[in-house]
Amino acid sequence: MQTSSDRHEYPAHWEADVVLRDGGTARIRPITVDDAERLVSFYEQVSDESKYYRFFAPYPRLSAKDVHRFTHHDFVDRVGLAATVGGEFIATVRYDRIGADGTPASAPADEAEVAFLVQDAHQGRGVASALLEHIGAVARERGIRRFAAEVLPANNKMIKVFTDAGYTQKRSFEDGVVRLEFDLEPTDRSMAVQYAREQRAEARSVQRLLAPGSVAVVGAGRAPGGVGRSILDNLRDTGFTGRLYAVNKALGEGEEELGGVAAFRSVRDIDGPVDLAVVAVPAERVPETVTECGEHGVQGLVVVSAGYAESGPDGRDRQRALVRQARAYGMRIIGPNAFGVINTSPDVRLNASLAPEMPRPGRIGLFAQSGAIGIALLSRLHRRGGGVTGVTGVSTFVSSGNRADVSGNDVLQYWYEDPDTDVALMYLESIGNPRKFTRLARRTAAAKPLVVVQGARHGAGPRGHAVRATRLPHATVSALLRQAGVIRVDTITELVDAGLLLARQPLPAGPRVAILGNSESLGLLTYDACLAEGLRPHPPLDLTAAASAADFHAALSRALADDTSDAVVVTAIPAVGEGSVGDAALAQALRSASAATPSKPVLVVHVELGGLAAALSAATSTAPQAPTPAAPAPRPQVDTASVTAPPVPEGAHLIPAYPASERAVRALAQAVAYAQWRREAAEPGKVPGYEDIDERGAAALIGGLLARGQGLTLGTAETCDLLGMYGVHVHRALPAPDPDAAAEAARILGHPVALKATAPYLRHRADLGGVRLDLADEEQLRRAYAELTELFGTPEELRPVVQRMAPRGVDTVVRAVIDPAAGAVLSFGLAGPPSQLLGDMAHRLIPVTDRDATSLVRSIRTAPLLFGWRGSAPVDTPALEELMLRVSRLVDDHPEVVAVTLEPVVVAPRGVSVLGASVRLAPPPARDDLGPRTLPAY
Repeated sequence: MQTSSDRHEYPAHWEADVVLRDGGTARIRPITVDDAERLVSFYEQVSDESKYYRFFAPYPRLSAKDVHRFTHHDFVDRVGLAATVGGEFIATVRYDRIGADGTPASAPADEAEVAFLVQDAHQGRGVASALLEHIGAVARERGIRRFAAEVLPANNKMIKVFTDAGYTQKRSFEDGVVRLEFDLEPTDRSMAVQYAREQRAEARSVQRLLAPGSVAVVGAGRAPGGVGRSILDNLRDTGFTGRLYAVNKALGEGEEELGGVAAFRSVRDIDGPVDLAVVAVPAERVPETVTECGEHGVQGLVVVSAGYAESGPDGRDRQRALVRQARAYGMRIIGPNAFGVINTSPDVRLNASLAPEMPRPGRIGLFAQSGAIGIALLSRLHRRGGGVTGVTGVSTFVSSGNRADVSGNDVLQYWYEDPDTDVALMYLESIGNPRKFTRLARRTAAAKPLVVVQGARHGAGPRGHAVRATRLPHATVSALLRQAGVIRVDTITELVDAGLLLARQPLPAGPRVAILGNSESLGLLTYDACLAEGLRPHPPLDLTAAASAADFHAALSRALADDTSDAVVVTAIPAVGEGSVGDAALAQALRSASAATPSKPVLVVHVELGGLAAALSAATSTAPQAPTPAAPAPRPQVDTASVTAPPVPEGAHLIPAYPASERAVRALAQAVAYAQWRREAAEPGKVPGYEDIDERGAAALIGGLLARGQGLTLGTAETCDLLGMYGVHVHRALPAPDPDAAAEAARILGHPVALKATAPYLRHRADLGGVRLDLADEEQLRRAYAELTELFGTPEELRPVVQRMAPRGVDTVVRAVIDPAAGAVLSFGLAGPPSQLLGDMAHRLIPVTDRDATSLVRSIRTAPLLFGWRGSAPVDTPALEELMLRVSRLVDDHPEVVAVTLEPVVVAPRGVSVLGASVRLAPPPARDDLGPRTLPAY
């Protein structure tokens, strides 16, 4: 570890890897006294013009005094950061704290001068913008709230770095110099700018891996077979459009080709750039390979080699070293232990994977953390006839293996703006950064469907995955993903079912479903399945087994034209004409009817009709078919110019077919829910403001309480005071250590009252008799007190309290908790068995909007109890929603509030009563989503 001779320890937590605008990576770290030679070498490579812009005068070289000044920092008032690639500086930034007169100062001065210098060869890569984010975060940590910078008017690039950052700024011009001053507190605009830069950089880094101009397979065997040689053959035989190289250290003298591909003993020997290297050598040889690739300027790696974190602690250490080594050279990694990547674009035709066949081109993006699941997904989407049928193509496929670097978050960033991907399917075994994934998923789902199945739901994730701990149960994480617009499914079968529908058909406008077909029984099964999934089906229309293709066409046309239906499910049995012209005729009839009304989705439920399924889907392929190898190994090169697409009928409409009504209807229900989310997301709710909230008072109270220790659960009075500052008023509960004290408490509060035992084993357990209600006078209170102590023990054990009776209503519970991985979460449910026994709780991410609060109340299964179930009086749900919004504001405004529980909250026909509350404080956890852009630390 580097150290400094100055008075403060080296701040290792400031070190970070970042993705730059062009998709490459750089390392940002503090500058130390050991960097003198690196600084001098860096400065020598900067142009005279850039030096002039930095120092406002010709400055050909740094003096010894300059070098000392720029490498000796106290990491508080004077800080310097460097961006490095391959261990060498490519850019620097520093700040010096100044006082009101502009001279060097120390705290409490909260302003600093900032200055940058970027090597000319790396200008335009977004290095300065990344450094500004990091030096700004460092400054905020050290109590600096404002930056000042002096820039020559001609230095437009640097002025743009400051003005585009999104901070609140003030500009002045004096003595021929532009002076910029800006606050460092993140704003909505600065965060939007940061997220947009993050998206472009991470998307570009994935694009470099999926659309390389040249690929080298390192570890390609000299004979067919083996991992490396198989990938080389797959790249060659599927017609990769770029330059392809084989690398084998054991090549003999005079050997210049492997399987018709130019071969070399080392990546260094390749004459020309290499954009992507596929590494298929034993784990112990990977570091040497990474060094060769880095020194040759390779942009990214797909590491299929195994023997890393999945193999145990030693492998985990190798994996960390691999990531650090690759990032030092500016390279990103897919893997290790990866299955590979595929891009079916005719401009790329990349099959750098172990899949022996190239998937058909199409509009579905696939991401799988498991190679085995990736194979299964590709196989199911590729299959014609039987099961989930149809030719639905793939745009890109990524199997991340141990996902040590590139993760599902990165691929989401790429898919968000990829014009070739309409639907994203993801198999995840772990979510390394749930907070970021939820944010990216929400943005992606607003533009295109995102379907996710999560493995390892009931246990630890794969050993190869490094993920941060979460205290949230899987059900809660799933609910939060659904809130973000993610279509959550439980199996890969459902993943493919939903993907087929979303890729082929429009989104339904509502839940109304028309059912028609030639089997009454199959129609009734479909009807029941619709009811079970919460859809609103019309009675099935039975066309009888004698129905012709024309009958199906007419019935489907009428159903699609009916304004009371939003989707149509067609059922068919083998009597239609198994495996012959009948299938083709029926498929053509359904396609033509569907094409006439393309705004409504159509699904087909069939019973083992291979011919019908193939006919339904073969009519349209969204892009040219993949070529078929002309001969067995050694497989010949493909002339992509000769590959032609099959004829597509004019106006043909692709219809998904399913072998069971339950699967078709479940996919339709998921599409209905997603379409509803899209409509609601188009008009997002608002976080309301309340004039009676005392944010400053709450901050002062929290600060004073935390001064006592690192974490504490507040007492009753402190809890009531803090919640009261946010308009949450808790009914007073007075202690009753003896009957006389209980009577006095009742006189203070006023009858009728409740007598409650607050011992942990009796708290909130009215069913055990630990709560006595509606005590109208002192006599009833004393009698209840005697019964309670006689049944359950002494007052010291029971800890009884007296509380004024609240209006009768429905008992609910409201909770908020800050999870280290997912962030702040608000939860709601009915108190008692519904939430404790059945887990009937709904969840939303904080800050909660008014629309979130409304949907939260209605999301639990027992919600009808709040809305007049079986003739009961509806309760005041608007007051309940306001209460939840106030709790959300408290936790969002003060991250030191790490847990809030309100239980019970009695919701009456008019108003709510909070009868119990607890609050826990702790130093706020780190918010990596509010800090500068970084890659996960390794």
